[in-house]
Amino acid sequence: MTVRRATEQDAAVIAELYNHYVVNTTATLDLVPRSLEDQKSFIAQRSGAFTVVVAERDGEVVGFASLSAYKERAAYRGTVEDSVYVRHDLQGGGVGRSLLSAVIEHAEGAGFHVVMARVEASGTASRRLHEACGFQLIGVEPEVGRKFNRWLDIAVYHLMLPRIRA
Repeated sequence: MTVRRATEQDAAVIAELYNHYVVNTTATLDLVPRSLEDQKSFIAQRSGAFTVVVAERDGEVVGFASLSAYKERAAYRGTVEDSVYVRHDLQGGGVGRSLLSAVIEHAEGAGFHVVMARVEASGTASRRLHEACGFQLIGVEPEVGRKFNRWLDIAVYHLMLPRIRA
């Protein structure tokens, strides 16, 4: 398996992979599937300090991860938020850990101070993944999202990047 920066050519497979989670799960609180153009824009907006990476196995994209701005206000510029999605039939095989490790390394290299993760609280695989990569649970936001006619809690995770200090 290799992890590389995503290109516009990856947009269709990333959208297909992501939209599975939109339509079938609470792993994302998006309610509307991404179009191909939406996905291309998502990739294009994450260049430079932000990123989208894909994991490839035997030439096939099997997962992706991204770094996005945490908040729009200037005081939050040193903080990013990660997202990780693995093809649903390949979870538990190390793809997620490779992807998350790659975006953490990218965040350090780009000079960020903190990586945040917001995980739907019942998503035990996502929670275990973040904990295995050194994230600490800092709180739970009760019933802040609603999907599939139920209220959802969000677990908030925090990773202080060790090489970046003010």
